[in-house]
Amino acid sequence: MHASERKLVVVIEDDPLVLDGMCGLFRSWGYQLLVAGTYDEALVGIAKPNHPPALIVSDYHLPGGKTGIEVIEALRRTFSAEIPAFLVSGDISPELLGKAHASGYHLLHKPVDPMKLRAMVSYVLREQQVARAD
Repeated sequence: MHASERKLVVVIEDDPLVLDGMCGLFRSWGYQLLVAGTYDEALVGIAKPNHPPALIVSDYHLPGGKTGIEVIEALRRTFSAEIPAFLVSGDISPELLGKAHASGYHLLHKPVDPMKLRAMVSYVLREQQVARAD
């Protein structure tokens, strides 16, 4: 697979340890990465590629009071595309679970287990392919 054929994944996460772990896994799986620590960094950084990313993974709680749901929706609007996405969070409160469920996004809890991350990536990408086929 040539570098130009690798799928782009956007990861929005402000915790350096979580970011290092997830990025290492995505690279080992052959993905290109665009990494951001905040809502604004994600919107500025994503403006560079000329095609939508294959996947967005965002922390739920972002600096400045923004949420992962907000950044995913903003990135989808930027590309006018239903980009596959899911959330990660260390917050296990029923309120957050309810918000994630109501938004339609899947949620992985931190610390993110590599096998669960791989399964979630496969699931949301497959889910998107099924939706396109309908």
